[in-house]
Amino acid sequence: MKHLVLSAVFSICSAVPTLAEDLRLAVTTSFHNSGLADVLLPEIAKDTGLNVQLLVVGTGQAIHLGEAGDVDAILVHSQKAEEAFVDGGFGTHRREIMYNDFVFIGPVEDSAGVGNAESAAESLSSIMANQALFVSRGDESGTHKKERALWQLAGFDPEQFGDWYRAVGAGMGATLNAAAGMGAYAMSDRASWLNFGNKEGLALLFSGDPLLFNQYAYLPVNPERHSHVNAQGAQKLEEWLVSEEAEALIDGYQINGEQLFTFNATR
Repeated sequence: MKHLVLSAVFSICSAVPTLAEDLRLAVTTSFHNSGLADVLLPEIAKDTGLNVQLLVVGTGQAIHLGEAGDVDAILVHSQKAEEAFVDGGFGTHRREIMYNDFVFIGPVEDSAGVGNAESAAESLSSIMANQALFVSRGDESGTHKKERALWQLAGFDPEQFGDWYRAVGAGMGATLNAAAGMGAYAMSDRASWLNFGNKEGLALLFSGDPLLFNQYAYLPVNPERHSHVNAQGAQKLEEWLVSEEAEALIDGYQINGEQLFTFNATR
């Protein structure tokens, strides 16, 4: 398993003390694409001595890495899958850290009328009715799971869609690039959209439905299942993630004056 994800390992080392303690954290591509990790990791290293190595994958793959004991903790955004991870004995607990929301983006001309919708379900129904090109992540990530759930709530089964529905099997950045290249619609987390550099021809068309709420949670891997994991380091990181300093950095992180995440951890 490890050799399959080496290319996704990122580490910020410049601020790490000489006697740094390594900790492997699987995170979603949407979290990494937001740029927030570049703000948090140096401060984590400075305050805790932890050299946090990020394995950047979709939520489904992050959970698999946790189940295999290939990481010490995971930071993901799919509550049902997270609860199953803990119930299965793979994680010690689930701790909510921050949230943002999902949004629907698409071509500026918006031929399907998504921008006129009053709900997420109506947005998807408009895309379906027009069979407008739609790009799905198709990678079992938290975003993909949420998108499928929203289609089902709207009364549709993505498995029955025609070739207007394109599953790319890739991360959020690649999905948005595909949407830009094809002039297609897509669902994105707000942070990834705000930090996306290839917006030409695309616009944020719909947001605000409570169903688009997007919670991120931290789950340490259970050392009783995998005795080699760095449980003490995972606890140290969790304590930092719910600290007042983390709250200030998370709430203060903006792109073009717009806040990307809202801290909501309980202490």
